[in-house]
Amino acid sequence: MSKTQGFGGRLYSGEKSFNIVGNAKRWYIVSAIFTLISIGALAVQGLHLGIEFKGGSSYTFNSTTATVEQARSAVKATGFTGELIIQKVGDDKVRIQTGSLTTAESDAVEGAIVSTFGVPAEAIDTQIIGPSWGKEITKKALYGLIAFLIVILLFLTMTFESKMAIAAIVAVVHDVFITVGIYALVGFDVTPATVIGFLTILGYSLYDTVVVFDKVRENTRSITSTSKSTYSQATNFAVNQTIVRSINTSVIALLPVAAILFVGAGLLGAGTLKDLALALFVGMIVGAYSSIFIAPAVLAQLREKEPAMIALAKRVNARGSAVAAAGATSSSDSGQVATATMTERRGPRNQPKRKGRK
Repeated sequence: MSKTQGFGGRLYSGEKSFNIVGNAKRWYIVSAIFTLISIGALAVQGLHLGIEFKGGSSYTFNSTTATVEQARSAVKATGFTGELIIQKVGDDKVRIQTGSLTTAESDAVEGAIVSTFGVPAEAIDTQIIGPSWGKEITKKALYGLIAFLIVILLFLTMTFESKMAIAAIVAVVHDVFITVGIYALVGFDVTPATVIGFLTILGYSLYDTVVVFDKVRENTRSITSTSKSTYSQATNFAVNQTIVRSINTSVIALLPVAAILFVGAGLLGAGTLKDLALALFVGMIVGAYSSIFIAPAVLAQLREKEPAMIALAKRVNARGSAVAAAGATSSSDSGQVATATMTERRGPRNQPKRKGRK
């Protein structure tokens, strides 16, 4: 058996255990730090919405010699003073994105591209998106997210219980908020691919959380009748039993995403992939963290407030105290027996005889 398998086996059997649920405050502090960073990034920088959401114009053309600086100068020469985003897509393609333009301004930008880079007008891929269409896309994305959360809440409530559903939703909101904050901190544009990435990490995070909760349900099915452990202790045992599986699943899932982000977008310059890849990469890491450290801790705190679990905790504590007292008494009795045995072995102590007076 390998060391990894042996370690996982000891966690599963309870031979070795990490007090994850008991250190819930520590994990909450870590999450609070990242949440504050996300709030700061959103407040200072905000999200850079792509033209699909705020409207605008996009001009994409092929050129092996064009640079970002040349494209910027060409557009500025037309008198355009608004927001301008220019990207190199691969080695032979340039994308110019602007805010909303009039027909005359759009024709001027196309003319500047033709005259500066010698590209035929029909070879320029032009996309013009109005602000109203962008608002409609934004509204649909929010509706999709809300509908997703409602469906998941109902599903988890019917499959498990209401408190597990609440804990899972808390973890999902935690994942999305931190991912959005880091996305704002990096400064990538929010595109439809980004929204797809956010929805994907919601599903991934919930999958990992459901695996942990299924083990929690198995461990706590008859917990009130056995009185061997509290709900928090049983939940912590379930987390230890599934932690190796969760880590292995997360690492395997992150490998292809990391390849897309660092190789595809970073080295090969596939800019259309970086929006999706960054959202998935950050979201999967945060989702794995929340399914192990946040969701079980929240669930345990919610359940420990129930009268039945409060009574269970009292019985478990009383039983532990009784066992400790019995152990102490047993040790004391053993000491007394040992002392008596030693006395018996030694026999009565012979006193020296006194000489009488004459």
